[in-house]
Amino acid sequence: MLTTISSCQSTRRGGQIAPAQIVECVRFVQQGGGIRKIFNYQRQRFFPLPDFDLSDGKVKVTITGKILNEDFAHILVKNPQLSLHDIIMLDKVQKRIIISDDEYKHLKKIGLVEGRKPNIFLSKNVIIPLNDDSLKSEYIRNKGFDDTYYKNLIVEYIIKWNEASRKQIENLLWDKLSDVLDENSKSHKIKNLLQSLKKDDKIALTAGRKWILKA
Repeated sequence: MLTTISSCQSTRRGGQIAPAQIVECVRFVQQGGGIRKIFNYQRQRFFPLPDFDLSDGKVKVTITGKILNEDFAHILVKNPQLSLHDIIMLDKVQKRIIISDDEYKHLKKIGLVEGRKPNIFLSKNVIIPLNDDSLKSEYIRNKGFDDTYYKNLIVEYIIKWNEASRKQIENLLWDKLSDVLDENSKSHKIKNLLQSLKKDDKIALTAGRKWILKA
């Protein structure tokens, strides 16, 4: 039983949801089978799916009555075969909500996402049919480059300037790393790149904590 609804828009402007439509959503839930109906209601209008909060012994649903992400709406338009379950999982991905291992395996299996948990993003298969320049750029930023590219940048920097501190290497690579990585993940990635180069006898760390080329 729905006890609280919040964050609903109250005008029809800009594709937003009207008060009568909110009442309709409430009635969906009250009449039974409502959660599925309310998800489909949002889906059909290409709005973000509702968020449920089960804390404090209540069921609180937040219904956003406008399209927050035009790119995600286009994905729904171009992929009408997606099940409601698939859309709910993709909605989590676009909202940066952590999904379960089973959800990740399912989305990966049907080719909707790439990357590794928790740093996953929409796949090339989803983006190609859209022919959307912003999504193409976002995909490249999310995917990043392979380790060889980053290692070559580090080595070239050291060749050019003879040495490099950890901070200098972070400045070199930070904005080039995948956009789906948070600060901790980026820092860990750089650490792994440096350790890999060291293990391959390409670079060494001096007593002054500077990276140099291995003699």
